[in-house]
Amino acid sequence: MPSAADIGRTFAPVTAVVEAGRYDFFLKVTGEGNPIFRSDEAARAAGFRGRPVPPTYLFCLELMDTPNPFGFLDELGIDIAHLLHAEQRFDYRSPPCIGDAVTFRTRVADVFEKKGGALTFAILDTEASAAGLGTLASLRKTLVVRRPEATA
Repeated sequence: MPSAADIGRTFAPVTAVVEAGRYDFFLKVTGEGNPIFRSDEAARAAGFRGRPVPPTYLFCLELMDTPNPFGFLDELGIDIAHLLHAEQRFDYRSPPCIGDAVTFRTRVADVFEKKGGALTFAILDTEASAAGLGTLASLRKTLVVRRPEATA
């Protein structure tokens, strides 16, 4: 179970490439039809370096090439059976484009309890960056963990 002692904790960085095949599959399954995501010409005409990632794609990209995508849960002592992904936020500076190698660096920003300790909230901040491009986006996820004895 995460605790205040975990605040500031960092996890091993993860690097993943925005690969065209996976990107196009994401567009297909989400039904995304905006031309800037589907056409290099439309993306460039809109001022992008290439086809930019859709707003929520970074959440998937961070997990796709990680050998153990939920290893951070193990490191924080979180049983997935008691976990709720409560919120996800993306603050883009410059969206990654196809071909970019994006490195994700995550740290625990805050941990606090509510409902008399029945719920533990863990706030994780992730910086997504690429060589030569700097910070592309900041991600924030809020996880809620129910104390096991509170689930009965």
